[in-house]
Amino acid sequence: MNSKITKTALALSLIGLSTQLFAQDQPASRFSEKSFRTWSVGAHAGVLSSNTIFNGNTRDYQAAKEALGYGGYIKKQILPALGIQADFLAGKVEGLRAFSGLDGNNNPTYTNNTSFETKLEWSAALTAVYNLANININKENAILIPYVKAGAGYLSASADVTTGSTVNGQPYKDGYFIPVGAGFKLGIAKGINLDFGYDVNFVKRGDFDGLNTGKFDKFSYGHAGLEFALGSKEKPQLQNYSSLANLRTQTAEESAELRRALSTAEQNAERDRAQYAKDMGDEDNDGVANKFDKCPGTKSGTVVDGSGCPIKVQREIIKETKVVVTEADRKVVDEAIKNLEFDLGKATIRPTSYATLNKVAELLVAKNFSLKLAGHTDNTGSMALNLRLSKDRAEAIKAYLVSQGANASRIEATGYGPNQPIASNKTAEGRQKNRRVEFSLF
Repeated sequence: MNSKITKTALALSLIGLSTQLFAQDQPASRFSEKSFRTWSVGAHAGVLSSNTIFNGNTRDYQAAKEALGYGGYIKKQILPALGIQADFLAGKVEGLRAFSGLDGNNNPTYTNNTSFETKLEWSAALTAVYNLANININKENAILIPYVKAGAGYLSASADVTTGSTVNGQPYKDGYFIPVGAGFKLGIAKGINLDFGYDVNFVKRGDFDGLNTGKFDKFSYGHAGLEFALGSKEKPQLQNYSSLANLRTQTAEESAELRRALSTAEQNAERDRAQYAKDMGDEDNDGVANKFDKCPGTKSGTVVDGSGCPIKVQREIIKETKVVVTEADRKVVDEAIKNLEFDLGKATIRPTSYATLNKVAELLVAKNFSLKLAGHTDNTGSMALNLRLSKDRAEAIKAYLVSQGANASRIEATGYGPNQPIASNKTAEGRQKNRRVEFSLF
């Protein structure tokens, strides 16, 4: 009953693994999302032997008789270096001269004319296969992939023991076994690999070879075969994929594309420069660029409009008028300067200054004077701060005068910071004199 349950569980696990046969992993690469073939199938054949690399001084049979083994697998590659594989194996394991005991020197003795033949009806195992390396940095498809593997499985086998001419046949028995192995794959084409391996199978039975000496039996399988990746041939096989080689290839492609784009850009730029030089040239020397000249070929010295076409010009006679600033005008400005106050460290004019500033605004409107405002500070604080403060205060006065009707285009506001002192900055009185705004009428 337990044997049937175990077989059923193993079969269900293998079916569950196979239900995703054509599912694909899609790891992202540097440039774009990439799809891979992650499923593969393989078939192999080789030699089954009762001898293994783990044999000690004592073995159930003195000599092995190699026999044919064959099998296959279905594999799912989970990561570039890790895959899960469902293995199937059948064949015969044979040996000669059964162990009969130890002699006086504690050396094993064997009986001639004895042999065994174990028919491996079937075996199934789930194994994890770990790729130790992906040896090829110049191509996406690896040339050499060494690997190790280990897992667990279940088998059915029957042993026939021959003593002289007597054959003792035993019924088929089921049991667990643990396969471990190593090998390497050679990539011979995209999606096709040669597979060479050596497996040792540790059977959880002492009578696998028909002779129970009180320890578990084991047998080896050296094999060669072919592995075929499933899925679109356009996609690389994940286990064979070299991301370094792909990076080199795509970087080379990107570099070539950039060089082509740069060459094209340089050609376009040269063409654009030539066209720009032609468009912005002035072949008739009329001051209008060729691109905008509606009347090309005008004679030198011809007065033209913005389109390069001749116009008749009536020269405007400008009469200079002399600006006269009276003492009364200067008195109005002087009063404004005396009454001018700002908030400490700011460019905010205090209301007490409005009355005299209003008179200055009236004067500018009435006589159309021009006014230069020059802001000054002492040397307290940083140069940048003082320059900004002197400029801001001059601009504040200009803004106020404009708000009272003065012509903004006739008022110039400049800040000199501490650069033009009229007194020493070493005394409070001198610093007070240096903090000022000068009004110049003209």
